[in-house]
Amino acid sequence: MMGSEIPGLAPGRTGVMAVVNLTPDSFSDGGRITSVAQAVDTCSAHLKAGAHILDLGGQSTRPGAVEVGSAVETERVAPVIRAVRQRLGPEPVLSVDTFRADVAEAALQEGVNWVNDVSGGSHDPAMLPLVARWRCPYVLMHRRGDSRTMDNLAHYEDVVGEVETALLRRTATARAAGVESRQILWDPGLGFAKTTHHNLAILRCLPRLASHGYPLLVGPSRKRFIGAVLAQPDPCRRSWGTAATVCKAVAGGAAVVRVHDVAAMAQVAAMADALWRPPRDGSFLAEPQPQADP
Repeated sequence: MMGSEIPGLAPGRTGVMAVVNLTPDSFSDGGRITSVAQAVDTCSAHLKAGAHILDLGGQSTRPGAVEVGSAVETERVAPVIRAVRQRLGPEPVLSVDTFRADVAEAALQEGVNWVNDVSGGSHDPAMLPLVARWRCPYVLMHRRGDSRTMDNLAHYEDVVGEVETALLRRTATARAAGVESRQILWDPGLGFAKTTHHNLAILRCLPRLASHGYPLLVGPSRKRFIGAVLAQPDPCRRSWGTAATVCKAVAGGAAVVRVHDVAAMAQVAAMADALWRPPRDGSFLAEPQPQADP
């Protein structure tokens, strides 16, 4: 399932994962989706805008977020997954953003393809055996602590080396639980127990992480470190900064970028692919018709 064998990914193309927050308290768009019908409309719009994977989450992971529990999280995501499958069919690639095994299992039973776990299997000991049984793609992310404690744990002597070591250790734990290497994607966890300096260092060193052979998922979208660099406190006004980080992620070898502004970032990713991942035969997917502009 490595690389192009993972649903939603194709050779030479960066996968665009659309954030679909079904929460009232996510950091930039919490509370915008208030019904199942609205969630399905949002998913349909993201697909039309160029998303390859839809990442549905019912638990905010922003700093300071309160954990709502499995029952509430499942009630937020399961009906939406069911409705997306009923209306949009089996083709859209769906991911559930959860660190709880029972929520992941409910989502998988409703037709989700991927599990995206911000805890890398450390929050719930049942998660890795579940992923092993289902043989689904599994995003294993690096973080320290949880939403309430992670900001106090952003202390590293060598952030890239320590993130790399932690990902290798969690991967070894996953493999020991029966998860196959071909199922695993790595997420370095931008913004999770990391300062602006740490996030920028990781983005500069993505090739080092990519060298281990696990497809990288990078999620910079609208995050606080972009706001710090741009002096922009409003997350919804960080699209240009997000675009720059998406370009850097593609250049650094990311297989997937997780974004809020799907239409814009799908174009950014496509152009970045043309620059850093041109087809081997030198061709493009479609040659434009002659225009008046240069």
